[in-house]
Amino acid sequence: MRNDQPFQIPMAIFSKRTLRNLGEKKRDMPEGLWHKCPSCSATIHDLELKRNLRVCTKCGHHFKLSADERIESLADEGTFEELDASLRSTDALGFQGYADRLERFKAAGMSEAVITGRMKIGGHPATLSVMDFRFLGASMGSVVGEKITRAIELATNERAAAIVVSASGGARMHEGILSLMQMAKTSGALARHSEAGLPYISILTDPTTGGVTASFAVLGDIIMAEPKCMIGFAGPRVVEQTTRQSLPPGFQTAEFMLEHGLVDMIVPRGQLRERIIQALGYLMPAAAV
Repeated sequence: MRNDQPFQIPMAIFSKRTLRNLGEKKRDMPEGLWHKCPSCSATIHDLELKRNLRVCTKCGHHFKLSADERIESLADEGTFEELDASLRSTDALGFQGYADRLERFKAAGMSEAVITGRMKIGGHPATLSVMDFRFLGASMGSVVGEKITRAIELATNERAAAIVVSASGGARMHEGILSLMQMAKTSGALARHSEAGLPYISILTDPTTGGVTASFAVLGDIIMAEPKCMIGFAGPRVVEQTTRQSLPPGFQTAEFMLEHGLVDMIVPRGQLRERIIQALGYLMPAAAV
């Protein structure tokens, strides 16, 4: 063998049984244990990522949270009580393939694109509505609008704060005009909540777009956003084609929206609970007068 040639282990020295066992071990490795950060390409173990609220420990990139994970991160332990869990979307317009998709989500254990409930956060009574992007891009259909509206109305009746965590692709096209009607319904409930002198905190996460952005997501007394999340109505390509102008750097990011006044503050996920508690400490005493 020449010295400049790389040494290779001949596979013939391994028995067929050994090779088969090696292949089985590779196949038996559980999927989803490691995640590659899309921002810095770091490889992070799932347990480490979960302990850090699914925020990259290297660069701070915010991965998406499920609704259950979000509720756990915000509510005082043992205080969350889910509301309207039995509400389910139906294919009212006969949209092709919609009923089958709803059944697949139901079989996977997901009932809707939002979970709502009452809770306490730092001892403050509040209702919490959390959108889950895994369910049809957390699009806003009739049930999503109804559940959020009921949660806001309950907060008004119980003189509690209303908190909504948004993450949505916008109105649900499968429900047409019925979906668009939810924009007015949720906004009307928030107007009555405001007239009662009660606080509404809106939290924007990645992405918050379409009819959700054009309604309840931007009506908060305080609007918080997670770092670098996408916030907008139409996609940037549609905006460029419509306006025939090049978009500025960072267009539709939380940082851009903060600079231009749509967002009140950008809050890293690990600080979100404490920042909400701090805000309610100022707002709730005034609401109780």
